[in-house]
Amino acid sequence: MPFAYSPRAIEVALPANHRFPMDKYARVAERLERAGWTVAPAPDVLDDDLARVHDAAYLDAVAGCRLEPRAERRLGFPQSPALVRRSRASVGGTVAAARAALRDGLGVQLAGGTHHAFADRGEGFCVYNDLVVAARALLAEGAVGRVLIVDLDVHQGNGTADLCAGDPRVVTYSLHAARNYPFLKTRSDLDVPLPDGIGDLGYLDALAATMPRLLGRTRPDLVLLQGGVDVLAGDRFGRLCLTVDGVIERERRVAMWCRDAGVPLATTLGGGYHTDPTVTVAAHVGGLRAVAETLGGA
Repeated sequence: MPFAYSPRAIEVALPANHRFPMDKYARVAERLERAGWTVAPAPDVLDDDLARVHDAAYLDAVAGCRLEPRAERRLGFPQSPALVRRSRASVGGTVAAARAALRDGLGVQLAGGTHHAFADRGEGFCVYNDLVVAARALLAEGAVGRVLIVDLDVHQGNGTADLCAGDPRVVTYSLHAARNYPFLKTRSDLDVPLPDGIGDLGYLDALAATMPRLLGRTRPDLVLLQGGVDVLAGDRFGRLCLTVDGVIERERRVAMWCRDAGVPLATTLGGGYHTDPTVTVAAHVGGLRAVAETLGGA
């Protein structure tokens, strides 16, 4: 049966009415467990792995809860030791999922996708960039020679693009709403900006016209997927209009293309801020189940 990592055991108290839906991670894990999945605690990330990606001064400030007020506002979370522990486990889970993908063909992290974190700062609810940390860890070990990061969040992966600029070993792809945050975007290796209000058909057509070709051209040893579901109609921070079925089909296609190319896939949750939290959870769970079924894990 499918296996996943999750940092859900580390609780982070947020102020009342905070915009970030922290409870979605536990709810996704519980739904998958009821469906027969095994969900294990995400391990802590190694300091050396974080240090390959993030500046020492930033790491020290985060660890000591000493970010300046402006930096804390940009991050979007109040600083706390619990946030540090959870953020480290979120990155560690993505590294572990990437290794599981190389071993089993599929790795699942029920958090992560923190694509707005830069070397020297966090933004948009992203403390560390787990995608780039995982890619660089496996590259440093010699486990892979090239990694493709596929970012399907409604928001462009600006931190990921910045961190990987000029590194041919990590290829970045972002399919996102053109007029959404971040308003100053950083160029990915391939950006596919979409107009407001696009639905399932237009979105899936844009994905099919770009991702398989990039996968075939770059021939990566691993795909890291940022599977944000803030592309859904009704998402508070999105500008697109996908249905839950559209998200499920999106994940199925990505898994199918990876399977057909013989490339292992590790997936992370990314964003999701629907006005009805049950819709966010349903999209995440449905997409993950489609990935596992396509890759023979269920």
